[in-house]
Amino acid sequence: MSIIEFLVLAVIAAIAGAIGQALAGYSLGGCLISAVIGYIGALIGFWLSRQLQLPEPLVIQVGDQPFPVLWSIIGSLIFSLIVGLLTRRRRPVAY
Repeated sequence: MSIIEFLVLAVIAAIAGAIGQALAGYSLGGCLISAVIGYIGALIGFWLSRQLQLPEPLVIQVGDQPFPVLWSIIGSLIFSLIVGLLTRRRRPVAY
């Protein structure tokens, strides 16, 4: 994998992570964090699609690396929801 292919994959992952975070309604950070969320989302989404035996409708081939865009967005959404639920601050109850 060349550096150009890695950068293209990072940009695709950042876009997928940002879309997943936007759908979840919870942003974890900036562009670099969105790329990390996109990669984690790709892992979660790819695993989920394999477990449920679902097809991969939108896969982008960069060099010899396939990147499941739709499953990355879905995985990013799931990951952002879980992190958002676990880290959201609770307001104290006023009596």
